[in-house]
Amino acid sequence: MIVDRYDPINLFELVPKLELQFEPELKEFNRLLDDDELFSMVKADLAKRYPNSRRLGRPSTPVEVILRMLVVKRLYNWSYEQTEHFVSDSIVLRQFCRLYLEAAPEDTTLIRWSNTIGPKTVASLNERAVELARSLKVTRGRKLRVDAMVVETNVHHPTDSALLGDGVRVLSRLLRGAKKALPARAGCSSVRVFPARLWERNKHRQSCAWAVR
Repeated sequence: MIVDRYDPINLFELVPKLELQFEPELKEFNRLLDDDELFSMVKADLAKRYPNSRRLGRPSTPVEVILRMLVVKRLYNWSYEQTEHFVSDSIVLRQFCRLYLEAAPEDTTLIRWSNTIGPKTVASLNERAVELARSLKVTRGRKLRVDAMVVETNVHHPTDSALLGDGVRVLSRLLRGAKKALPARAGCSSVRVFPARLWERNKHRQSCAWAVR
């Protein structure tokens, strides 16, 4: 069941001798995220995870906590595991994420909820954040910087035979599309006019691979 937020607690007042306060960027984000439109967009996406998420099931991690923890993750460029650890370990971040004295959600939980938020909502969140930032005079919003960082992933080495095979696969896909657009030739079946070459592709790929060994 989707939960909006926890009952508020001011952690700073519980330990006044520490004189805790938000950093400047957290202070501004704290104001930006107190926006009903941003909250509603994220909640609508999270509610799509299961058909009756809004009214059935055990209480989820609150929408407000998820949204703010994901913002913290992006702000400090942390992994999901680091986000869980540092938010759980910091009174300041607990107050910012509105987690208070509750247990921090696990990194796998954050990943699942993050994948539920669609790209359209992320784009809308960015636009709304810029709009709010301009209204609060945090930024003029005339330029947009895009994060194009390359992330390492598992890919196969681009051998010649694999590249040739990929070329055949793409051409076969284009021919299947042309099959629907072009009229059938008289006396010829679609199988003969548009033959599948995947078996031959695999055969020649294996031949090339064995030849270079």
